[in-house]
Amino acid sequence: QVQLVESGGGLVQAGGSLRLSCAASGRTFSRYDMGWFRQAPGKEREFVAAISWSGIRVDYADSVKGRFTISSVTAKNTVYLQMNSLKPEDTAAYYCAYRITTAQAMARQVYEYDYWGQGTQVTVSS
Repeated sequence: QVQLVESGGGLVQAGGSLRLSCAASGRTFSRYDMGWFRQAPGKEREFVAAISWSGIRVDYADSVKGRFTISSVTAKNTVYLQMNSLKPEDTAAYYCAYRITTAQAMARQVYEYDYWGQGTQVTVSS
């Protein structure tokens, strides 16, 4: 089992920034991707960003490209999501996800990830 713990959510004004962190612990795998998803009330969980275990491959949803940056520290099994120029529509619960994989292609679907964190709330006021 892999445990994921997110932190860094909060309330911020539009145009502001937040940095989310996700620490993985428990069983480790040599090849994996880590991603961020978000879910607003009444909406489906959607892909935000993902990064490969090596940090070489990254992927972003169009809605956050240019504003959010995903990064990782492999030695610490930690992934970060730097969120700049936040908008009210970014308001959601943000979830960290872990995917055991040897594939080159990044994954954007919820079902492709094996483990999930409990989520951290991000609220952007207008």
